[in-house]
Amino acid sequence: MSRKSHIFSMFGTSPISPMQKHMAEVQVCANELIPFFEAALANDWQKAREIQKEIARLEGDADALKRKIRLNLPSGLMMAMSRTDLLETLSMQDRIANKAKDIAGLMMGRRMTFPADVGPLMLEFVKSCVDTSAMAQTVINELDELVETGFRGREVELVESMITRLDELEGITDKIQVEVRDKMFAVEKELHAVDVMFIYRIVEWVGDLADLAQRVGSRLELMLAR
Repeated sequence: MSRKSHIFSMFGTSPISPMQKHMAEVQVCANELIPFFEAALANDWQKAREIQKEIARLEGDADALKRKIRLNLPSGLMMAMSRTDLLETLSMQDRIANKAKDIAGLMMGRRMTFPADVGPLMLEFVKSCVDTSAMAQTVINELDELVETGFRGREVELVESMITRLDELEGITDKIQVEVRDKMFAVEKELHAVDVMFIYRIVEWVGDLADLAQRVGSRLELMLAR
């Protein structure tokens, strides 16, 4: 069986389907950050540990699928989008799951908590970033339609509108991130310096989820422009 036939047998007739399957697994992983933060903010570390392990498992599944796609994607693929475009988009998707795993792992390892004035806003921030990632998944789910239409017509307009919405959601996360940092700045002198350092790192990493999701959209935007 050829490499091309192998990937088709694994994922169906379209080589786009593994990309969509991978993004679906990435999003399931990112979604788990919401109950994880809820448990952490409630100091329910037993539940947080269970969710953290699930995030690690989901990230491992997504990583295994990423490797399978890389190994089996035909080098001579003839499509409206190049093999390089597919692999670079895949890399951006995978980094979302990696970041979710890193966030949960660091918070669990240090039993990290947030000041009372910061916790609720931090949870809102996490939800907003996960929503942005979900929008990236919606965009990726249109890839097969884009390929079928040759990256032309009304489907392009639809995807462009989705990418615009993705950018808007990422902008919302930026504003919430500024609010979180402002609230942290107001109370950081009351906290241990090491704790403050790690809290700011988590804030940055959560923001990275939305940034990476936006980059997924940016990759597709470049494809549309070609």
